[in-house]
Amino acid sequence: MTTARLALKVSPKASRDALTGWRGDTLKISVTAAPERGKASQAVIELLAESLGLPRGSIRVLRGETSQDKIVEITGMDDAMLRIALARRLG
Repeated sequence: MTTARLALKVSPKASRDALTGWRGDTLKISVTAAPERGKASQAVIELLAESLGLPRGSIRVLRGETSQDKIVEITGMDDAMLRIALARRLG
């Protein structure tokens, strides 16, 4: 199965859920969820799944479950496909 990895910088307790842009090779994401009991990580998975048109189960946090800096693995896309999909989403 094809997989891609993506570095994230997450801003919890934001005013809205959004992909906010790139900082080098790291995607910045804002979520309204609080950083408690995995709520922000779950919100990140839901936002990425919706943005990429994938099921939530195809995205998992590999590193940083309780940190603003996360690495996620996305099943069903390679790195090139992921970059193209995110570029379309970010405009």
